[in-house]
Amino acid sequence: MQEIKIALVGQPNVGKTSLINNLSGAHLKVGNFSGVTIEKAEASLVYKNTLFTIIDLPGTYALNDFTQEEKITKDFLKNADYDVILNVVDSTNLERNLALSVQVMALQKKCLIALNMSDEAKKENIQIDSKQLSNILGIKCIPTSAVQSDHKNELLDEILSLHAKPFSPPKYFYSQELEERIKEIEDFLDSRDYPEIKKFILDNNPNYTNRIIAILLLSQDEQIYSFLHDKPAYVELAPKVRAALEILSKHTDNPNINTIFLNDESAFIRGAIQECVKQVPQSLSLTRRIDRIFLHKYFGLPIFLFFMFIVFNLSFLVGGFFQDSIDSGIADLGDFVAGLIPDEELGSLIGNGIIGGVGAVISFLPLIVILYLGISLLEGTGYMARVAFLLDGIFHKFGLHGKSFIPLVTGFGCSVPAYMATRTLQNKNERFITLFVIGFMSCSARLPIYVLFIGTFFPDKYAGIVLFCVYILGAVVALLMAKLLKLTIFSGKDEPFVMEMPKYRLPSFRLVYFGIYTKVLMYLKKAGTFILFGAVLIWFLAQYPKNEAINHEYTQKIEQVEKSSMSAEDKDQEIRYLKNERSEILLRHSYAGWLGEMIAPIFSPMHFDWRLSISLITGFAAKETLVSTLGVLYALGDSQDESSKGLQQAIRNSISMPTAVAFIIFIIFYIPCFAAVITFARESGGIKSVLGLFIFTSIVAYVFALLGYYIAFYSYWA
Repeated sequence: MQEIKIALVGQPNVGKTSLINNLSGAHLKVGNFSGVTIEKAEASLVYKNTLFTIIDLPGTYALNDFTQEEKITKDFLKNADYDVILNVVDSTNLERNLALSVQVMALQKKCLIALNMSDEAKKENIQIDSKQLSNILGIKCIPTSAVQSDHKNELLDEILSLHAKPFSPPKYFYSQELEERIKEIEDFLDSRDYPEIKKFILDNNPNYTNRIIAILLLSQDEQIYSFLHDKPAYVELAPKVRAALEILSKHTDNPNINTIFLNDESAFIRGAIQECVKQVPQSLSLTRRIDRIFLHKYFGLPIFLFFMFIVFNLSFLVGGFFQDSIDSGIADLGDFVAGLIPDEELGSLIGNGIIGGVGAVISFLPLIVILYLGISLLEGTGYMARVAFLLDGIFHKFGLHGKSFIPLVTGFGCSVPAYMATRTLQNKNERFITLFVIGFMSCSARLPIYVLFIGTFFPDKYAGIVLFCVYILGAVVALLMAKLLKLTIFSGKDEPFVMEMPKYRLPSFRLVYFGIYTKVLMYLKKAGTFILFGAVLIWFLAQYPKNEAINHEYTQKIEQVEKSSMSAEDKDQEIRYLKNERSEILLRHSYAGWLGEMIAPIFSPMHFDWRLSISLITGFAAKETLVSTLGVLYALGDSQDESSKGLQQAIRNSISMPTAVAFIIFIIFYIPCFAAVITFARESGGIKSVLGLFIFTSIVAYVFALLGYYIAFYSYWA
């Protein structure tokens, strides 16, 4: 006969004694824990040829060292010989009881939760979804009632099953900031592979992983610090941990790491309660009244869309004003620097390639700041958590998570911070699905392209409607493709939605400022650096190989015009035309031109000419460069923008309406810019994911563009 030793743990007055009496038939052995006068109760029973020995630990509110009961319980759970922890909780006060459960989960032992007093919870109209709670915690939760003997056999069967299975870690995810710090230290431990850490795990708990060690180090666990303080590994680990603690303290505005972890645990518990318990605490009555409006079945989503409409409009109105000023200043700076350098090629590289390329990113910074400000204010009030909850049901139908909406919304501003925002998603499949469809949310850099082609082929009175449809098309296809990915590549179990539902409050402007500052700094470091590389690469592809024959031919033509008897105005116009024509021919004979003509046959069903094909390549460096590229290709110069009438007329004369529709649709869906792709690679884990993104977005873009072409073709000529 096998024996299973069970450690019974719970807060005071949760019915532990009643439950153990019900299970064992009151066969109790009462004694004391070694060295103390605190009572120790044991019980035993036989079920399915198995001896169950139950050790009833002292009731305690937490596993700290403040009371004798806490010390005994903590020491027993960490060091004693037992097989399973049975954590008994009061179903009528689940939120308070889960505070202990979370600490028990952190021990990395086989654990089961008994939702005791479930009969009393029903009387108080408290409905607990035990299956959902089990999914959230990663621990089986069984409703029990010591009075009515409900689920007694189910509880014993689950203990037998748990004992037979290998250990499976519980699900507990910290806040984004804590998770990032934990991941940093975990990655550092993985890279170093310290023998001291291996020994600590072997001596204390074989279920520990480097992630758990990182959590212990950050939470300043006395046991691990006592073990490591005189070991060689501590010399390298200490600065890493200290730096992580400083970042946490600054981000949370709290110098006490214990308080930070306690607050995070409370947030996790509140999120679990919100997901699994229908009755809301009375202290949130004001919040409930507001939520009746913001989480309304019919009005909740329109209210959210209205708020986002305001945020986006402010981003483009206020941010756009500053963007134009920065853009023109950078253009003047590039021309000025290029003029100072005697070497024409070096001047072009620095002025047009480096300053122009990096400046394209910096010019969009005001829009990004306004967008971050709006989203941060909505988050600070507690509203964003509710929107995630509101959208979770819809998103889950398409394979996404409620939290996916934050990176998806951010994608309308810029894909770079949107990809970074997916770190809040803990489920790997849902995170990858979100990463793969973010690019379909049209970023602000695509707006000039839309404005150019919509303004060229559609009347002004319909332009706003067409632009709105462009953005809606991207969002709808993103949901459809998310569902396709969920059913094929990234199939698997959904992650239960757990997010803190805080009270409504005024946002902390200090935290808002710190959050915006951090995101902007990351944006400049990541995006600016890679855009620099991409801009230089595109400049090289567009400039080489040099064709001296063409240069010589057009130099002679320009000299002839300068010597002619034309008026000064006619000379300037003719010289400008010749220079633009030279730029077009040189670009066509460059590496970029060769690539454009090489891929042109692929787009022949949609009648893309070589100019549109080249612009797609240059647009990979930065979407905002696509308009100026078309200006060069149509021999109008690279100073063209989306409102240039000459460029619009040139495009109208060269391509048809269906081709324009196909081009717009392809722009919506094809691979994001170089900076975004690099950020995607970092967030997804490598080059294989980037290759997958390229194939996926290319197929989606091509199929929908081709479909759009034929729909427009038959509608246009009908």
